[in-house]
Amino acid sequence: YLVIEKIIDAMKSTGAQAVHPGYGFLSENAAFVEALDAQGFVFIGPTADTIKALGSKSAAKDLMESAGVPTTPGYQGSDQSLQTFSREAERIGYPVLLKATAGGGGKGMRMVERADELEPALLSAQREARSAFGDDRFLIEKYIATARHVEVQVFGDGRGNVVHMFERDCSVQRRYQKVIEEAPAPNLPAPVREKLLEAGVNAAKAVKYRGAGTVEFLYDGAEEIYFMEMNTRLQVEHPVSEMITGLDFVEWQLRIAAGQDLPLQQNEISENGHAFEARLYAETPSKNFAPSTGHLTTLQFAQDGSRIDSGVEEGQEITPFYDPMIAKIITHGKTRDAALGKMRNNLRDTYVAGVETNTSFLHALANHPAFIGGNVSTRFIETHEAALFSQLAPQPAIWAIGALWQRANACTNLESLASSLAGFRLNYPDTQSYWINLDEQPALITLRPLSDDQFDVAIEPDASAAARRDGRALQDPINFSFAGAINEDGHARLIVDGKTMNTFAAPHLDGLRVWINAAHCDLHFPNPLAGANTGSTSEGSLTAPMPGVIMALSASPGDKVAAGEPLLIMEAMKMEHTIKAPFDGVVKAFKFAPGDQVKDGEQLLEFEAQ
Repeated sequence: YLVIEKIIDAMKSTGAQAVHPGYGFLSENAAFVEALDAQGFVFIGPTADTIKALGSKSAAKDLMESAGVPTTPGYQGSDQSLQTFSREAERIGYPVLLKATAGGGGKGMRMVERADELEPALLSAQREARSAFGDDRFLIEKYIATARHVEVQVFGDGRGNVVHMFERDCSVQRRYQKVIEEAPAPNLPAPVREKLLEAGVNAAKAVKYRGAGTVEFLYDGAEEIYFMEMNTRLQVEHPVSEMITGLDFVEWQLRIAAGQDLPLQQNEISENGHAFEARLYAETPSKNFAPSTGHLTTLQFAQDGSRIDSGVEEGQEITPFYDPMIAKIITHGKTRDAALGKMRNNLRDTYVAGVETNTSFLHALANHPAFIGGNVSTRFIETHEAALFSQLAPQPAIWAIGALWQRANACTNLESLASSLAGFRLNYPDTQSYWINLDEQPALITLRPLSDDQFDVAIEPDASAAARRDGRALQDPINFSFAGAINEDGHARLIVDGKTMNTFAAPHLDGLRVWINAAHCDLHFPNPLAGANTGSTSEGSLTAPMPGVIMALSASPGDKVAAGEPLLIMEAMKMEHTIKAPFDGVVKAFKFAPGDQVKDGEQLLEFEAQ
């Protein structure tokens, strides 16, 4: 999908007239547009000249300055030496932001807080930019710590006529990629909004823009806005603007590409209500949002009529070869509170198993008081880290679901809930005991039926686990009663200590994933006879966390390294991963060289403790 010749061959073989650029890197590739033009095909987007003018962040910044659009203080010159970047960073004042001139999607961006961090950050960002864009040129800008990321959706007819579709707020980000977006922007003073929309239109007029585009700005939270870049394509977050305008932006793109006038003038475009979009990713937020791969054994969304844009279905694989986004959840309401309430309900009722996701994290974000109040910035996640990353503590309801599941499955079959409950009898009279592992805490659960749907539960901690884990394991016995049963679809309504809760359970990897509201926990059912060391790995080897490409070796055979020092860098799923020494030791040998492909779980190097 990134090979120009293959796309042109496909167009010829199918008789297609035009190509929609989507969100990918070719959507902003002038050579692609020129190749289409040469064959007589239509590109549903701006001209090659416009893409060239705006494709380089440095050139675009120069262009915007000449058009009177406010820009961020920085350096975008041709001298790309470390010495020049160091000098300019000192002039601008730390912290600074390194940005790949050909970048997009958060690739090739690094925030640098101190002078001694500049060189390693630049080298890492250059590797990433070369890999993603084939271009390692950079600019440097003043980093505005408490800024908001606001952007203007524009459409132009290529003849100088431009309209806007109002603004979006995309401030909440991780690794410079957006997490949740909304339109219109909250708590935006009317004079600032007027200045923002005018600047967005002027930016597009400066290049006689054709098609859909997005002009991105930083807002300092007071009175100033600063141009960041213009994306010459439809953005991933465009649905929130569609929802508040009631317009189909792809239809507009097609009409403009066919040579028609803009479908509406500015005074004919109005906004209605508020909209949110949450990006559902296959990733682990607690591990720096590391991508997750695997088989989507469960993928269920809320059934309230909200818009779900997804490119995958239940049963498919999340591979390391593409962006790990599973879906976009979009909600709309007459007010911001109404739209956000719908979003919270949607996230609560979204169930994904087989891979890790950011669903619980998104729900925590949508429930945070600062977010509810619209008090956002690009450092929102770092500022509220403790609240957003808090984990659901083990609680009786989770143990109860695990025990009911084991009872229904007779401790043997986790293939599917439908088959596992085929012989289930609510009046099964015998007391049963099961080993269940919750959050690395093994315990023996004894379930004693009092009636068809009422049970006494006794939880005894695994003494050996308690000794091994220095207090991390369950320490004291727990006794409680509950009422409820698992339905064939995995849902259960439980009453525990007088509190009613709706839960859902589905097979996940080699165990069970249990949801209570939006939070979930994973249960495993260990074999107590298998031994404590089952599944352990050799200390002398380090393995690939997922399929990827070796980018650089940070040490040499024979080197003595301390725990935490980098050993090698690999790229997987559009991210760089640094493999570090797990303890003090000596590098014995590397199994791969830079540029080599590695598989998930492959041994990367031999490492010996010292």
